[in-house]
Amino acid sequence: MTTLVQRWRAHSSLTALAGFAVAAVLLFAVAPAVLSDFRLNLLAKFLCFAIVAVGIGLAWGRGGMLTLGQGVFFGIGAYIMAMHLQMADAARLGNDVPEFMEIAGIRELPSFWTPFASGPVALLGILVLPALIAAALGYGVFKRRVKGAYFAILSQALAAALAILLTGQQAIGGFTGLSDFRAFFGFKLSDPVNRQMLFFIAAGTLLVVVALVRQLMHSRYGELLVAVRDQEERVRFLGYDPANVKIVAYVVAAFFAGIAGALFTPIVGIISPADIGVVPSIAFLIGVAIGGRTTLLGPVLGAIGVAWAQTALSEEFPSGWTYLQGVLFIVVVGFVPAGLAGLWPMLKGVLGNRFQRPANPPAAAVVEALPEPATEKVESR
Repeated sequence: MTTLVQRWRAHSSLTALAGFAVAAVLLFAVAPAVLSDFRLNLLAKFLCFAIVAVGIGLAWGRGGMLTLGQGVFFGIGAYIMAMHLQMADAARLGNDVPEFMEIAGIRELPSFWTPFASGPVALLGILVLPALIAAALGYGVFKRRVKGAYFAILSQALAAALAILLTGQQAIGGFTGLSDFRAFFGFKLSDPVNRQMLFFIAAGTLLVVVALVRQLMHSRYGELLVAVRDQEERVRFLGYDPANVKIVAYVVAAFFAGIAGALFTPIVGIISPADIGVVPSIAFLIGVAIGGRTTLLGPVLGAIGVAWAQTALSEEFPSGWTYLQGVLFIVVVGFVPAGLAGLWPMLKGVLGNRFQRPANPPAAAVVEALPEPATEKVESR
């Protein structure tokens, strides 16, 4: 039995390595060769969405936490990166404040901007702040056993509150957000070579994130996370605290979302409250659901596919994409709960049941082949 398990694990590892190799070739060799600069930059944007989707797949697909507020952590990472890039551009031009502040009449740099003038501090904030906020929020929510629809509504309310807060803050760009970034850590963003470098950074980050989540899924923690999703009370009876298990998954998802937001800012060139509110948070979730939330690659393919379809179809049908997206989400949730990643196992099972010759005869044939029971004649007296 042990030998069979070891062989299965070795085969699974080899399959995963082959999959990562194919993905690396497609992202680092094929995509730059066949796509134009515009399309490559667009794909880099989609990869940022895929990084967020991987975290949602871990928290929702494996942990059962319907995270409707990932835009909060995405926005924290995005705005920290945008603030650093704005101050770096201002320092390069010899200004005390960014240009949008001069236009708005702000002559003194706000105190909460000052720490992010340093590149290392900004990177540390991107990595730490989303995780810390998620840990504090998760501790307050999961320790009180808030779950299901209540957790989903709470997380969505946080995304709406953050978007409303940022809209009213002129010191962070207001409803127009922050834009017009000239350089990324000393590299000019107007140079196509540097923009290709951003694509490579996003692609490499996505591969690392997928590898980390795969390791978590196949670890003892991954098994415990699934057990908490399916039988939380039984896990508590066995001596584990389900709240701690959920907090870890929630923090990891927030950590990934913060990194994705930080990459999104220089790639797209703008970040605004419209990119982090309720609608983007739901869009992240729709991509994960359509791709297959319980699988490893389903969230990635779903997020990229939905983002690509939105870009492609909205050019032809600007007002019809929203309805199509809603219909697609309803169809997948209602008829293919496993997402598009579950179509092949479902089709394989149907074809196997149809064309495979049964090893045993049907039950009806067995019943017909049985001899009739003997009946005794009872003489009437």
